[in-house]
Amino acid sequence: MNVQLFIPCYIDQVYPQVGMATVRLLESLDCTVHYPEGQTCCGQPLLNAGHTCELKGVASNFINVFSGADPIVCPSASCVSMVRNHYAHVGIDTSTLPPIFELCEFLTQELKADSFPASFGPKVGVHYGCHGVRELGLAEASELLNEHARPDTVRGLLEAMHAITIVERERTDECCGFGGMFCVSESDVSGSMGQTLLDDFIQAGAEVIVSADMSCLMHLDGMIKQQQLPLRVAHIAEVLAGDAS
Repeated sequence: MNVQLFIPCYIDQVYPQVGMATVRLLESLDCTVHYPEGQTCCGQPLLNAGHTCELKGVASNFINVFSGADPIVCPSASCVSMVRNHYAHVGIDTSTLPPIFELCEFLTQELKADSFPASFGPKVGVHYGCHGVRELGLAEASELLNEHARPDTVRGLLEAMHAITIVERERTDECCGFGGMFCVSESDVSGSMGQTLLDDFIQAGAEVIVSADMSCLMHLDGMIKQQQLPLRVAHIAEVLAGDAS
């Protein structure tokens, strides 16, 4: 299957290894990956800051660059939700775009991937980003009482690995406090939320925090390094591809 790869700006600039792991993972599942050279940010920071006029120019470029017929795959739930759900809120027409998928939902829904040869030794705590859970449906939100619960896409992929240990924690899908511009405008609240989450991971015995959203992990990783906590972070693409040991 041919796919168009969309790499978020923070992965491109700060965590390029996540982008490369995504390519290796897709290629291992018989995908031919194309990277449109003209791509830029999806514009989510502009929307968060209220700059809708500037956003329309960025979104126009995104739509022009990804105008091909092949599906778009992105290792970020928040960026995918931005294009799929929030462009329409400010009158941006996405009718010419092919389907856009977050990496985990693409692996599950389109490729039907159910086995990964990689193993992962450290104990894993799974972090569920808010956009993935509440806007893309990668798992059931804990605040909802739904007798027809959605399958846990992220955990399901991890459990399809050759060997991995996932620890259980109390705050299964609580926000990490990042929230894009929120962590700047409300830094004290953001830090407190992140600290509560990190304490929960440590209490559960996690050694590595794994998530489908590197933006959440970037926030948590900064706090981990600042406090020299016995934790590290890894994107699920790195784990499934066997790049994070």
